[in-house]
Amino acid sequence: MTVKTDLQGRISSHRGAGENKAASRWEALQTVRFREPVKSSVDYRVTPVSEIFGINVFNRHVMRTLLPKAVYKALVRCLDYGEQLDPAMADIVANAMKDWAITKGATHFTHWFQPMTEQTAEKHDSFLVSGGPEGGAILEFSGKLLIQGEPDASSFPSGGIRSTFEARGYTGWDPTSPAYLMESTNGKTLCIPTVFCSYSGHALDKKTPLLRSLEALNRQAVRLLHLLGNREVRRVTSTVGPEQEYFLIDEAFYLARPDIINCGRALFGARPPKGQEMEDHYWGSIKERVLAFMMDAESELYKLGVPVKTRHNEVAPAQFEVAPVFESCNIATDHNLLLMEVFRKTAQKHGLRCLFHEKPFSGINGSGKHNNWSMADDDGNNLLEPGRTPHENTQFLVFLTAVVRAVHKYGGLLRAGIAHAGNDLRLGANEAPPAIMSVYLGDKLTEVVNALIEGQKELKSSDGKVVLKFGVSTLPHLPRDDSDRNRTSPFAFTGNKFEFRAVGSSQSIAFPNTVLNTIVAESLDYMATEIEKAVKAGQDVNAAAEKVVRDTLKENKRILFNGDNYSVEWQEEAARRGLPNMKNTVEALPEFIKDETKEIFTKYGVLTEDELIGRYNVRVANFCKTINIEWLLMKNIARTMILPAALEYQSKLAATIVQTKDAVSGINLTAQENMLRDLTDKITELLVALERLESPLGGSHGQNHHGETESPLMAKFYQEEVIPAMQEVREKADELEILVDDALWPLPKFREMLYIY
Repeated sequence: MTVKTDLQGRISSHRGAGENKAASRWEALQTVRFREPVKSSVDYRVTPVSEIFGINVFNRHVMRTLLPKAVYKALVRCLDYGEQLDPAMADIVANAMKDWAITKGATHFTHWFQPMTEQTAEKHDSFLVSGGPEGGAILEFSGKLLIQGEPDASSFPSGGIRSTFEARGYTGWDPTSPAYLMESTNGKTLCIPTVFCSYSGHALDKKTPLLRSLEALNRQAVRLLHLLGNREVRRVTSTVGPEQEYFLIDEAFYLARPDIINCGRALFGARPPKGQEMEDHYWGSIKERVLAFMMDAESELYKLGVPVKTRHNEVAPAQFEVAPVFESCNIATDHNLLLMEVFRKTAQKHGLRCLFHEKPFSGINGSGKHNNWSMADDDGNNLLEPGRTPHENTQFLVFLTAVVRAVHKYGGLLRAGIAHAGNDLRLGANEAPPAIMSVYLGDKLTEVVNALIEGQKELKSSDGKVVLKFGVSTLPHLPRDDSDRNRTSPFAFTGNKFEFRAVGSSQSIAFPNTVLNTIVAESLDYMATEIEKAVKAGQDVNAAAEKVVRDTLKENKRILFNGDNYSVEWQEEAARRGLPNMKNTVEALPEFIKDETKEIFTKYGVLTEDELIGRYNVRVANFCKTINIEWLLMKNIARTMILPAALEYQSKLAATIVQTKDAVSGINLTAQENMLRDLTDKITELLVALERLESPLGGSHGQNHHGETESPLMAKFYQEEVIPAMQEVREKADELEILVDDALWPLPKFREMLYIY
């Protein structure tokens, strides 16, 4: 019998007996079995990447072609040096943007913004204004429409900044991020990146604070560079290259898993017999269907000017990674959100679903978004590039020290910036770093730092490059880097940048980078002020810088750690050093409302106190809502899908034993009776666990006994009472999965979802 006819037969038998509970799983298996790779919309054999890259972007090349020279130059000064654009030029830009978009097939435009949801938002408006005097269409797009929009602000998260009846909000054009055309099945839409604020002027989005933090970083970095003698620099920005991890499963499996549909992760599922222990998926040959998806998604991203660079299999089965070339922080943030959107849409086109949840499948690696962060001046020079002799590079050492101090002083805030329910499931597990913030510098830089602290003028080791020799005459010798990579570190220096590995895969990188930019701006301010004091006292600027670097490193060296961050020894050592270890979101979020947090954000104009408290409230509410949704769904699935399957198997097993005894007298059925007894015990344990899960909240819909729904107290209640009860239900249900007849089990299993795609 073929696989196809076998599956069809099993599905038919389910339907014929009126047993439809497991039919969707078998239908999913049949559907996946006959999937074929889908061709990309672009054939690279005919159309090279260079011909499509940026074709849907209103970029500098387009602007230079369509705009008057004076307007173009003004826009370039805005982009490169942060100069404000004259509003009088907006009509000219808007008209050129409209004409360009229409010639490429656009009928509508939208202000594309980033509310506090980790997602993006948009409302489409037509270019059509009215019919002309002779019945023809009039298409308009004014400077006013380009600069400002007015979406409803009452239904987006505000954390108490806005009441429901206070609906007026504004979107404002961000000229530093290029407009683009988003393609859909029946046309294109002109998307204009914007900020989003309330009627009172409070930032209701993630982009506004990010832009403010970039301004703060720019001011302090330029000030410090000028002080160190680099007076040609006019602007500094942070640069980011976010590595995006994700899972792909077949859409048929996805649609048969209500937990993955509603929560983004599997609330139930026994570990597969084969997980990632063979280490054969990582960087393995990419399956044809997955590669077809990757190439199709890349073609769409190339059109949008997103410089995706790498693609590969990740450690866990069905897990993959994509990474871009470094870009300025604002553009990188927009592009990462676009990447996630394009991946979701393209996956569906290929009969797949793209999962960005941090831990969609327990027992295997979760997904992160490794935030590679650095700083660059307006000539493109990387300020964290150590050069061949970092111990002699004053500028590098000053900026490196500022980052080390920032992470040490504000490590709790950095941890809070990546805290949410999904990331709690990932941090400290498998490849993800632990919740303790530490900095890895590598052997060479650690030697430099120790020499500085001890006042040594020369390094003990040689500056000569070490080469790797393979012992094969035909193979070339390879130059070795100055340090190894530490994949357990949450904040590791990796050559000329810091890799913030703790960011979650579903998270917008906007706020983590807002925090990074702000705390580093504060440290640069501190370094510049201390050096200025010494210079005013008569010290040479280089000697002053060296002393400030030495003293600052001494004060902050406890944050440095090059070892295994997973080890119990490090947990104990970190506690002795006084480093915070916030193991979950509930422990981390209070960092938002500490006095020192309020002080740094208000001092540098990044967030007002109201805006900061609003974000704290949004984070608390999101945590409560996430756990509440998972709690409700877990009860539903356990009672309506898992228990019926287990009880049905229990009934069949009991009936089989009785029928066998009736048919064969005196037969020994001890083994079968033990099977039934074991199964019955597991069912009872699941029922008891379900009763415990339902009792903590008294049957209420997300309220504790105080009637609170989304308060810090409720978040603590979820963390301490509900999550452990959910974990117990899962354990009992997963034990049943490996006992119940496979033909009856209603949910696609990990062994299927992770390997059949």
